[in-house]
Amino acid sequence: MEIRFLLNGEAVALSNAAPTQTLLDWLRETRGLTGTKEGCNEGDCGACTVMVSDGNGARALNACILFLPQLHGRAVRTVEGISGPNGELHPVQQAMIDHHGSQCGFCTPGFILSMAVAHLNGDRDHATALAGNLCRCTGYAPILRAAEAAAEQPVPDWMLADAAWVAETTAPALPAAPESVDELAALYARSPEATLVAGATDVGLWVTKALRTPDPVIFLNRCADLNGVEIGPHEIRVGAMTDMNAFGAAMADLHPSYAEMIRRYASAQVRGAATVGGNIANGSPIGDNPPALIALGAVLHLRRGDERRALPLEEFFIDYGKQDRQPGEFVEAASFPRQNDRLKCYKLSKRFDQDISAVCGCFNIRVEDGIVTAARIAFGGMAGIPKRAAHVESALLGQPWEKGTIQMAQAGFDADFAPMSDMRASAAYRLGTARAMLERYFAEDQGEGVSVLEVSA
Repeated sequence: MEIRFLLNGEAVALSNAAPTQTLLDWLRETRGLTGTKEGCNEGDCGACTVMVSDGNGARALNACILFLPQLHGRAVRTVEGISGPNGELHPVQQAMIDHHGSQCGFCTPGFILSMAVAHLNGDRDHATALAGNLCRCTGYAPILRAAEAAAEQPVPDWMLADAAWVAETTAPALPAAPESVDELAALYARSPEATLVAGATDVGLWVTKALRTPDPVIFLNRCADLNGVEIGPHEIRVGAMTDMNAFGAAMADLHPSYAEMIRRYASAQVRGAATVGGNIANGSPIGDNPPALIALGAVLHLRRGDERRALPLEEFFIDYGKQDRQPGEFVEAASFPRQNDRLKCYKLSKRFDQDISAVCGCFNIRVEDGIVTAARIAFGGMAGIPKRAAHVESALLGQPWEKGTIQMAQAGFDADFAPMSDMRASAAYRLGTARAMLERYFAEDQGEGVSVLEVSA
């Protein structure tokens, strides 16, 4: 397997790299580029942030959970490659100096890369861009001031070279990285024991934390036909390899509450790697995406060799750690009806940004002439799988859309769920917040202020 990519403007060719060697380890141990730091080694702290450019532009990604084959045909910049060829400082570097944005400096390289990506992309939402970078000593105010100041400066010429290299370079095929969904189907049918690697935000932790070495592996990131969101007049279809940042942007106008929940889904770095299909296929009971898709009536599209099948998304999850997926079968896409927006997604977590949900509740309730005519309600964190609140839905159907109906329907949560107690929340707390979320949905529908970001004393 020969992996080719551009590193800080220099072409690199690797012929003997292990498929699951992380970019972070290779940078520090093989190339001696120690500016990229190892902090959490699981994609939470952002100290290892690098810039990765491909045909879709530049993204900030976590090098600690990024495998070398995922870089094939792409361009990478570390903190050593942000300044100019003659040592000229990048605007974000100069701004960090001017605004005293660094103390101990351990986290600074990651901040610089996240800021440089946002600067290149013209992204002025600095709080969101930097939510995946943690700083314990400087504090965020001077860093945000630096990002704001740098945003007014032009993009340096040297930062445009990566896109040109990517556009002009054709990377040869890799044996473990199919170029199309048809190639993937054939390869996976021959090796159904292989581990599929989409964004590696989950599998990466198998390597860095569980010290596992998946073998064999198949990388999906070169399957362009698995990527993208198709918005038709009656249906929306999202490819399995669509990353969460792209999917969130697609949802912004259609279902803004869903898009806002996706914004709180991990960090910009994780969302730039994490995929819709991966978040479904790993079967996590606390994944934030399945409850929203279930509430929207999503259908999951699976493929095994030349055979395809579709099933309602809620039927894919059988039990904790068990999904309706056969050997050699993979998630190809998910689709759901295009509909008037009645979806609200409520994510409850200890931290507002970049935290795992204790409870994620998604509500899609249709009301006509004051009567509930349809209801789809789904939760994560309330059972061993993402699950619909069937008794609550039944209690709402055909009833007047009023406070008394909400109070009556809340009792259905006890029949629908028997949640566990763990470090994130007790069972009683989870049930109580689920009831409160239904009440919140009603209050929000009546025009009342319910967001903690908007309500003040």
